[in-house]
Amino acid sequence: MNRLSATLSRLALGLLLLGTVGMLVSMLLGVADVVGTKFLDWPVPGTLEVTESTMVLIVFGALAYTQERRNHIRVELLYGQVGPRWKSFMDLVTHVVAFAFFALVFWQGLGELRYSWEIREATMGTVRFPLYPARFLLALGALLLLLRLALDIGEDFGRFARGEPPPAPSGGAPAQG
Repeated sequence: MNRLSATLSRLALGLLLLGTVGMLVSMLLGVADVVGTKFLDWPVPGTLEVTESTMVLIVFGALAYTQERRNHIRVELLYGQVGPRWKSFMDLVTHVVAFAFFALVFWQGLGELRYSWEIREATMGTVRFPLYPARFLLALGALLLLLRLALDIGEDFGRFARGEPPPAPSGGAPAQG
């Protein structure tokens, strides 16, 4: 299990870093497009298409990494009022529901990826930009999150059975609501 967790951690970090590059590209293209349009009357072709596709990478690239660090947003209205066993139980239920939801996202994402690949789907803008890479990244991000959630569900169940509290979020500000 530790080996799988370490491998997932490296893959999640890699996808997060790729998402960071996507964000930088989107930001630079956006700035160039605004400056080019406003001052030079020459917009950058394909800015919208590239930015739309990188949004998928930015969002789905960060999901597994954020889950690993337990930094997703949590509303702690009841969470802070219960004991360690019930906190573990609440995390278990949350992770099971998240697993079910993202299993559906992954399943539908695979269908969209297959269809997009078959028809070589591309944007209709000024620059034809293929859409199947973004669909692949959506499916990959959802799959990594599913694997991380599966590991977390097993750990949550063990902590609940032993009456142990869940681990605290790591790095950054604690998740509060």
